[in-house]
Amino acid sequence: MTTALPRVIEILPSSAWSKAPVDTVVLDYEDRFRRRIVLRGKAGTRFMLELPEPQLLMDGDGLKLETNDIVAVEAAAESLAEITCDDDQALIQVAWHLGNRHLPTQIMKGKLRIREDHVIVDMVRQLGADVRLIKASFQPEGGAYGHGSVKGHDHGHGHHHAHAHHGHSHD
Repeated sequence: MTTALPRVIEILPSSAWSKAPVDTVVLDYEDRFRRRIVLRGKAGTRFMLELPEPQLLMDGDGLKLETNDIVAVEAAAESLAEITCDDDQALIQVAWHLGNRHLPTQIMKGKLRIREDHVIVDMVRQLGADVRLIKASFQPEGGAYGHGSVKGHDHGHGHHHAHAHHGHSHD
């Protein structure tokens, strides 16, 4: 006999919960932007995330299960390219090129972070940027289409075809 997995009934922002979690689930950026997935925490807790639409889970969020237990979300360290430039104008130019390619980008004081991609790294180096390959959690900007930290916004563009350069489909 198969036992049904407990379901997530609420996503609690990091500042909205203080109860000790029963487990922690470690997810990369792609796995934190989901609608439906079976997850397993570090201590073995299995549960179902099933949302009406994809939502980005942020580092420190709590997933409240129907059992009233909370599972903490931890952003996994990923292979990233950290981009810096000698001046602000050059960094703005690099940011424009990344945005023009719809690349999820983490914007920080004096630097940008993207997921490691040798083609993009070569491009930004040709633009004069310095690039350092690092392992860190990835928290990109929300953007107009709901990527990153903006929750509950429609991800649609008003059209229904896939964009392979995004790394996921808009369908």
